[in-house]
Amino acid sequence: MGDVLAGNHATWELESDALVIRFERGIRTPRLFQALRERRVPYEALVAATLAPGRRGTVVLHAVPRPGADPLMEAAAGQLKETCDPYRLALPADREDLAARWRDELAAVIPADPVDRLDAGFLVEAPRGPRSFKAYDGKATFDGSSEVSFRWSSTMATSEKWKTGDQSFRVRELSGVEWRSPDSPGGFLRLLPRGGAPRTDPPDHDPASVVFGLGYGPVHDSLPFAAAVLAAIRAKDRTPVPAGARSAAHGDPGAIAERIRHLGELHQAGLVTDEEFAAKKTELLAEL
Repeated sequence: MGDVLAGNHATWELESDALVIRFERGIRTPRLFQALRERRVPYEALVAATLAPGRRGTVVLHAVPRPGADPLMEAAAGQLKETCDPYRLALPADREDLAARWRDELAAVIPADPVDRLDAGFLVEAPRGPRSFKAYDGKATFDGSSEVSFRWSSTMATSEKWKTGDQSFRVRELSGVEWRSPDSPGGFLRLLPRGGAPRTDPPDHDPASVVFGLGYGPVHDSLPFAAAVLAAIRAKDRTPVPAGARSAAHGDPGAIAERIRHLGELHQAGLVTDEEFAAKKTELLAEL
């Protein structure tokens, strides 16, 4: 215990109760690793340690995370490339004996029958940042504990999203987060409501989603964001919110006035009919 193993882009250290992974900040280091900086992984959050041949004369030491223990891996849902997996450490093949010793030492401290604490929350802390990122059709912001908001782009958001206005969501009203990697076609981040059926609208029409695109919502920004929201959801009381309950900004005169102003701009631009404007304005005023 206490030894440090240096590999490509990261170092591992075995402490008394956890594996500590520290990531390099160099220009060759994957940007997700740079964003994570350091991860403290309790041994009970792991299920195994393996060693296998890697690419280009390397071996890869893998600390296999326990399903449901880490919000980052839960949000990623198997979509990370192996080179961007924070639980894999690549070393030169001529250090295979050393890597094998670390595999054995790590395997020896992983509990065979860990106490099940997953119902109380994730075993690994969520990444500390970022708490906002720019998507293709808007900006997503999270206050770190209780509220997620989407502010739509005036040029990229669909008319369906403009009609609904900027969105705010209470964490206690959410049951989860769906993240589709921007490295694949159709990437997006969708907030899932607690209670009731999840929305089936395409992400570009769904006001509970932001859409990724070339240069928008990159993995190192959007995945830590999704993991932080997911961890906050797990930490909240799981009492269901009544169907149809209003989200954040309910009763806030300033927020409601801003939404009415925005609605008026849409009306003047011809994106909202007279009937839609009158009905939505009445609905907003009823929240006061």
